Amino acid sequence: MTSKIERRLKIKRGIRAKISGSAARPRMTVFRSNKQIYVQLVNDDMENGAVTLASASSLGITEKIAKKEQAAKVGELIAKKAIEAGITEVVFDRNGYLYHGRIKELADAARKGGLKF
Repeated sequence: MTSKIERRLKIKRGIRAKISGSAARPRMTVFRSNKQIYVQLVNDDMENGAVTLASASSLGITEKIAKKEQAAKVGELIAKKAIEAGITEVVFDRNGYLYHGRIKELADAARKGGLKF
């Protein structure tokens, strides 16, 4: 019997086998813990490994709000940072998480902020 974490990592490996980021269209990867949510824009085409182009997290949010609202704010923040860096299109990497709840809120907020998936 596989654990919840092993199952997510197996799904993650399947997703990563199919997608990768480039300089023109970086991979937007999401990590969610019990309390925080993190997102990075990664260029996988570099010869010396992957390079993070921009990142955002909920660590900077000091006000007490629900986790879904927190994820939406992080989505808006990463969209703003990406557009400042000249990035308008990304490949979404949900990192093995189901596409609902906080992951969906973050993706919807990033789309609203101007990113194209």
